[in-house]
Amino acid sequence: MVAGTHEGLAAARARGKVGGRPTVVNEDLIRAARDMLPNPENSVTTIAKILGVSVGTLYNHIPDLKELRTSRNPRQWETSK
Repeated sequence: MVAGTHEGLAAARARGKVGGRPTVVNEDLIRAARDMLPNPENSVTTIAKILGVSVGTLYNHIPDLKELRTSRNPRQWETSK
């Protein structure tokens, strides 16, 4: 039974069909998220809500997001306000 399922999925792929949930992420969304990251008032949660995606989606599609968030220097921003 499993072999038949795999064969059917392979045949569908050969016809150009792709299974699974469609992605909501595109280059514009990634660019918008990256543009919002430097602002210390925007948390990852806030950015996700603004863009209409989950926090996990941002972390999945922006591999260096964790490094970008932890490398920011809050004291530098406090003095620049």
